[in-house]
Amino acid sequence: MRETFLHYLHIITAVVFSSFIIISFSAGAQEFPTKTESSVGQTLINALKVEKPLAFCGEMVPLNEEEIRERLDRELLYALDNSDAVILWLKRANRYFTHIEKVLKKHSLPDDLKYIAIAESALKPLATSNKGAVGYWQFIEGTGTRYGMAIDPDIDERRNFFRSTEAAVAYLKDLYAIFGSWTLAAAAYNMGEEGLKAEILVQKVNNYYRLYLPQETQRYIFRILTAKIIMSNPRKYGYFLSPEDLYHPLQFDQIEISTNQPVPIYIVAAAAKTYFKMIKDINPHFKNYYIPAGKHQILIPKGSAAGFAERYDTLMQQWSAEKKESVYIIKKGDNLSSISARFNVPVKAIMIWNGINANKKLAPGDKLIIYSKYFKIRNTNSQDSAAGNPTLQLP
Repeated sequence: MRETFLHYLHIITAVVFSSFIIISFSAGAQEFPTKTESSVGQTLINALKVEKPLAFCGEMVPLNEEEIRERLDRELLYALDNSDAVILWLKRANRYFTHIEKVLKKHSLPDDLKYIAIAESALKPLATSNKGAVGYWQFIEGTGTRYGMAIDPDIDERRNFFRSTEAAVAYLKDLYAIFGSWTLAAAAYNMGEEGLKAEILVQKVNNYYRLYLPQETQRYIFRILTAKIIMSNPRKYGYFLSPEDLYHPLQFDQIEISTNQPVPIYIVAAAAKTYFKMIKDINPHFKNYYIPAGKHQILIPKGSAAGFAERYDTLMQQWSAEKKESVYIIKKGDNLSSISARFNVPVKAIMIWNGINANKKLAPGDKLIIYSKYFKIRNTNSQDSAAGNPTLQLP
């Protein structure tokens, strides 16, 4: 009886142990996929296998060197880990690249230079760096003014896609004339020509891939190459965008305004049968709420140029009449907060209407424009009345 019991116990133990082995193997198979199975890691490894030869503006990238491959791998992995940014690259490129390509072709420059705008700003008009570089092509103020862009408290043409693209092409052309290499020209675009000249002179090397440069510039060309690699074949990297997914190329009418006084942008918007935000969005170089005095080319929505001039003239006449009836003469003891409370309008609105900031010191006799339904005009000051400048009074 005891021998029979032990015999069955051995059989049961063997069956349980065999089942454990089978279950463990199955779990292990799920945890460790075979080489033929897809995994995130294997997908990334495959993505790093860049087709050779690789060039930037016709200049070969020495991918046979391990250090160069590692620098490129780093930027590819960084980009692929930020798929949201890559998707926006692809979508925005459909809006902007056609014009950039056209300008590059007009100047007989390499098409690859368009990817610099991706590395610089990801094609965002209001992009600003911690070093003060602004716009699609990230010009600092000094270089921007050197290449003819207006930069002042009212206008910053670094935000103007068309003006900044022409300036960037001119700058890159000049840099190529200095360094004789598009790769070095792009590096100089990033760190400045004087800085790059100094490094070449001190290190006695004029090959970008051999130069020891600031980390940002050491990565810069590889960031441009990463944009080129992914955007030239997005499907390889899992980005399957249809034409409907892409942002449409820019379409607009252009009008010219000449004015001897600042003009509220909302008036231009109304004359163009659109809204304030639309005018600001397609003219991001206008920094404030007004178009400054002078002659300006302004973009408006496609199809709205017809009849614009007539509508604009009518609206300007109405605004001028309203403005004359909205002059407030500063009294002793007035400040922005008390005036705001008196006329029930926000302090910020008063500052916008008058182009002032919160630190503006108000003196008796100064004049402010205030649009409010909480006052009526009384010509109580004879001097102001004679001058045609009525004083706004509370009822």
